[in-house]
Amino acid sequence: MGRRRRRRATRGAALPGTADAGEAAARAPRVGTPALFAGLALLTALVLLLDIETGEDLHLVPLLVVVPALVSVFGTIRQTVGVATWTMTVVVCSRLVTGGTFWDVAISVAFTALACFLGVGSCALRIRHATEIARLRSAAGALQRQILRPLPIPTGQILAHGIYTPIEEDGLVGGDIYEVVESPYGTRVIIGDVQGKGLAAIGAGFAVLGAFREAAIREPDLTGVVDALEDAVARHNVFSAQTGETERFVTALVLGFDGSDRVRAVNCGHLPPRLLHEGTARALPLRRTSVPLGMAELSPEARASEPLDFPPGATLLLFTDGVTEARDASGAFYPLDTRLPRWTGREPHEVLDALHADLEAFSGGVRRDDIAALALSRTTTAAAPHRTGEPGHGARRAAEVFGAR
Repeated sequence: MGRRRRRRATRGAALPGTADAGEAAARAPRVGTPALFAGLALLTALVLLLDIETGEDLHLVPLLVVVPALVSVFGTIRQTVGVATWTMTVVVCSRLVTGGTFWDVAISVAFTALACFLGVGSCALRIRHATEIARLRSAAGALQRQILRPLPIPTGQILAHGIYTPIEEDGLVGGDIYEVVESPYGTRVIIGDVQGKGLAAIGAGFAVLGAFREAAIREPDLTGVVDALEDAVARHNVFSAQTGETERFVTALVLGFDGSDRVRAVNCGHLPPRLLHEGTARALPLRRTSVPLGMAELSPEARASEPLDFPPGATLLLFTDGVTEARDASGAFYPLDTRLPRWTGREPHEVLDALHADLEAFSGGVRRDDIAALALSRTTTAAAPHRTGEPGHGARRAAEVFGAR
């Protein structure tokens, strides 16, 4: 890749009207029409003077046929048509003045007309292609709004800040996923990384998120939520195999918050979280790490949850391997555990801002993987957890709300 551009982390969804703005930008002129034709007139005058100086030995005016092709790269269709008309007029008049046989003049005029036509056609194709790209980016933005919710996300137990940066240039959606759902059993959080990239990985991620949003409200136990995610990935892989796509697995960390000083966690092959509290930053050990989602049949052990510390005033940092596997120019990995203690006294969103800026500086803006990170903190006015003790209460309540509309 040539010049590497720094890209901002996505903190929300694409704004409405992105398609219209993108299409307008694709059709907009990059050079003003007055400036363009002033330059064209100057170039024509220069070529005519040189043509007069060279006399009959060398005719330079026909070289103007390349101008419409050049303008088609950056100009609008109207500008390209205007330049082509100008070029056609100048070349034809020049050939009529200089004279020659009928076939010489006819061939010169035909060649000029063909070059002008190709210039206008290439300009129209370029603008059409750019417009289609703008529409695809708008569709990707709409897809992102359906897959990844804007951050921050507040619930009755926690406040979730986050950053999301896909690897693709100007991309909106990558293979990393996250979600925060407030349920009758507390707040459930997932962060995960889908194997592979592209639309197939996005499809697997969407399957996991859809299952999580339903199971987080329906299942009273965190392990029941994870079992539902496993089933979703398994079903997605069956469909992928039928359609000739590659089967996927998903590393994920699923957390459950009930407003206490402890959080339940089920780790499916994901990186352990970091706890920032009272000037220290440390990794929280996960002793019951199981296989990634989609690979349960390879392990004889059932997934189990375990408690993690989450004291008041602490920040729990969740992240994908795009953070720990970022590299500098020498190929060294990003030293997350060395850098985190610098930011322990900051607010959660400030920790994420510092982390993102430090990652960009460390890697020189060269990203090799998607980056997702969540900074979770307890809400200051967290009420006692709302427990119904009845599975499916949240889903039925949602149905009642929508049915009353």
